[in-house]
Amino acid sequence: MKPTLQAVADAVGVSRSTVSNAYSRPDQLSAALRERILGAARQLGYPGPNPTARSLRRGFVGSIGVLFTSQLSYAFTDPFAVRFLAGVGEAAQRHGTSMLLVPLSRAEPDARRAVENAAVDGFCVYCVTDEEWALEVIRARGLPFVSTAARDDAGPDEPFVGIDERAAARSVATHVAGLGHRRVALLADSVLPDAPAGPLTLSGVDQVPHPTTHGRLAGFADAFAEVGVGWAELTLVNAPGNSRQAGAAAVAGLFDGPTPPTAVLAGSDVLALGVLDALAERPAGDRPPVSVTGFDDVPEAAAAGLTTVRQPAEEKGRIAAELLLNPPADAAAGHVLLPTALVVRTSTGPVPRS
Repeated sequence: MKPTLQAVADAVGVSRSTVSNAYSRPDQLSAALRERILGAARQLGYPGPNPTARSLRRGFVGSIGVLFTSQLSYAFTDPFAVRFLAGVGEAAQRHGTSMLLVPLSRAEPDARRAVENAAVDGFCVYCVTDEEWALEVIRARGLPFVSTAARDDAGPDEPFVGIDERAAARSVATHVAGLGHRRVALLADSVLPDAPAGPLTLSGVDQVPHPTTHGRLAGFADAFAEVGVGWAELTLVNAPGNSRQAGAAAVAGLFDGPTPPTAVLAGSDVLALGVLDALAERPAGDRPPVSVTGFDDVPEAAAAGLTTVRQPAEEKGRIAAELLLNPPADAAAGHVLLPTALVVRTSTGPVPRS
């Protein structure tokens, strides 16, 4: 039988609450009595009260959860996610709390149980493809959350920290359109759930469910519509994940036709770096001059000369955690829109002459 708190109380001849105080409120006991209790616990093999159960009884766990769609390894390998989590960690440390990563890459019943059972005081909802069911679970638990993706159905008292995705994407697309590009491919990951890698046909951007992907593709489309290039004339390309390998795989064969795109606008830097990898692997005589843009401005972007949109990753994470751990009294102050900037480098240039 596993030793219990009651077994320790019986061995010492004290109440359960006295044993509990030996662990959680030692100032309530004499040093001699506390040592008798701890000595009996060691002899019986009792490890002490369950910290999670004790925290839940207090109504305070001392940990915040971070929800994201991908595998757990994504949090340690994606450069933007790493910087975002560094910001969350900085704020958590300042508040004396910890952080629990909750990936939702499993089947929904298992993922739902993960959200239901996570011992946290609240959630940062980061990069979740279809987050509505997860938000329903969080609301049902009565826990606060902060989202990093703007949602049309968000209530006025639901905190948010993010950027104007559509305007930021429009800025880089306007730059590419201004260079004369009209045959353009738009590359994004997980445009539709379970969509294969490669070109994808959609009647319009409104079919894209994820708010971040939708906003960026809509911004790209806005800029080209202004120069007379409609949605149907743009090549939409789906990547099966947000990685360099996925970006390279998505554009395989894209430049082999008679009228290949002269520019690829990617929804993230890592996808754009994958496009540059795919172009570099082609034989020197079969390497078309393609302008490539990214989004985020991760550290690798500068080394690759990638034109991109800069957004403050660590600040986004820090503010998200601050809104969760120290929510403002005014609900309006819980809606934070961060600045972005177009960064032009050598990966973009004028459309090549025929």
